[in-house]
Amino acid sequence: MERFFKNTRRIFFAEQGGIFSSALIISAMIVVSRIFGFLRYRILAGYFNKENLDIFFASFRIPDLVFEILITGALTSSFIPIFIKYQKNKEELEKHISSIFNLLGIILFIFVGILYFFLDYLIPVITPGFKEEKLMFVIQYSKILLLSQLPFLVAGNFLTGIAQAKKTFLVTAIAPVLYNLAVIVSTLLFAPQLGLLAPILGVSVGAALFFIVQIPIVFTFDINYKTIIEMTDGVKDFFKMVGPRILTVIITQIDATIDLSLTSLLGSGSYTIFYFAQHLQLLPVSVIGVAFGQASLPYLSEMFEQGKMDDFKRIIIDSILNLFFFTVPIMFFFFFARTPLVRIFFGGEKFDWDATVQTAFTLSYFSFSLPFHAVYYFLTRCFYALLDSKTPFIISLFTIAINTLLSLYFVLIAHLPIWSLAISFSISVILNSSVLFILLAKRLKNLNLNLLFQETFKIIVASLCASPGAYFLIRLMDNLILDTTRTINVFLLLVASSLLYFLLYLALSWLLNIKAMYSISRLFAKARGFQKKITEITSYE
Repeated sequence: MERFFKNTRRIFFAEQGGIFSSALIISAMIVVSRIFGFLRYRILAGYFNKENLDIFFASFRIPDLVFEILITGALTSSFIPIFIKYQKNKEELEKHISSIFNLLGIILFIFVGILYFFLDYLIPVITPGFKEEKLMFVIQYSKILLLSQLPFLVAGNFLTGIAQAKKTFLVTAIAPVLYNLAVIVSTLLFAPQLGLLAPILGVSVGAALFFIVQIPIVFTFDINYKTIIEMTDGVKDFFKMVGPRILTVIITQIDATIDLSLTSLLGSGSYTIFYFAQHLQLLPVSVIGVAFGQASLPYLSEMFEQGKMDDFKRIIIDSILNLFFFTVPIMFFFFFARTPLVRIFFGGEKFDWDATVQTAFTLSYFSFSLPFHAVYYFLTRCFYALLDSKTPFIISLFTIAINTLLSLYFVLIAHLPIWSLAISFSISVILNSSVLFILLAKRLKNLNLNLLFQETFKIIVASLCASPGAYFLIRLMDNLILDTTRTINVFLLLVASSLLYFLLYLALSWLLNIKAMYSISRLFAKARGFQKKITEITSYE
């Protein structure tokens, strides 16, 4: 038994040796987390209609704003480079970490206190199309989330930052699974009695579990928390990086809030349609793009610190090609298989056919930016590794302004439906990633652009040529073979079409000699290595 716990601890807190193995671990756990996440959405769609779900999702807007500012703005991108820079001196590092944590705690307390008392005035402003009864519930649930969810998520993500700085990803990836599981269980058990309050309470319990499961990180890496606030060099460096990043997040959150406001004007249930379509597009972005971004930052930061710029430049091109290899075919698949995808993920009892069609149409416009969205997370980490958070901020300011202006024009002037917001989003993401890469290439010089463009062209050709066969298989099975009014048949249709599509894509990739094809063999090699480690846990010989 002692060996079991020892080996288990080694698995959960093992330091990863490279970006690809780290991305593999993160991707695997994000897949699990997202499966539970979409199971959560499907269960919600089975218990509540889209009008009620508008209330549920709108209740997260203000709490999410605070969370994104403190976590995405402060911790996710700024903390890891600072940790790596000062980790050689343990005592000094503990001062830096404790001071940063305590300062963020004070900021959180101030944010929550102010917003709690102003929610009654803020919510009607950001949801002008909601009626009074809807507003009352949104305000009530937002207050619950501010007090019960936020503190645990902020503290938990601080521990996540420490673990990722030490290149340990598995234990931090399990935490979101527990979060989603709590929401699912709470909804299944209590929704008939408590209504929307059931998943809200599940979110609160899930946030607590998210924090609790990561507490061992502090003891594993022997970090002593101190009740101090000192303006150390590490704290100063942290806030120098945080400033532009927080401004970027604030602008992004303002844009997301404008989307909520505009969807509230497009009719009841519109925000749920927009939210579901956007989050389905975010599935591959999270599994591939976010995983690569999270995994790359510690390694890129180390390379920059050690002056290994040739390796730095090589990894940029290799990573972008790997990201395109996986996301470009998914973009095409999301476009032609959009309706069965929406039915599988969100086809609950109370999510009607009209909502399904609108969500599918909106998803198709979101999918256009999928590869660029995945690459965006990696490119921003390249700048953060160079200790530059100002450049991504300026570019985001420009592209988010374009997104906002286009959204306002499409809805208020052109009077276009909900899918128009997906068009403006895709345009802004494509612009953002393109400008980021151009500026990064100018700064680093001598990036292998010929390889990048040649391989990207081959990836697009392979994806495009694989699409017609899979699309016609969907049409054939839908019309002649399967009764797709049943969920199981929709699932079989998706499995068959996706297998055909991705097998054709891999065959064409091999014929075209796409270099990123070799990532597949490395992926399976890493998976076999991880399986071997798991086997060691249960081996007592």
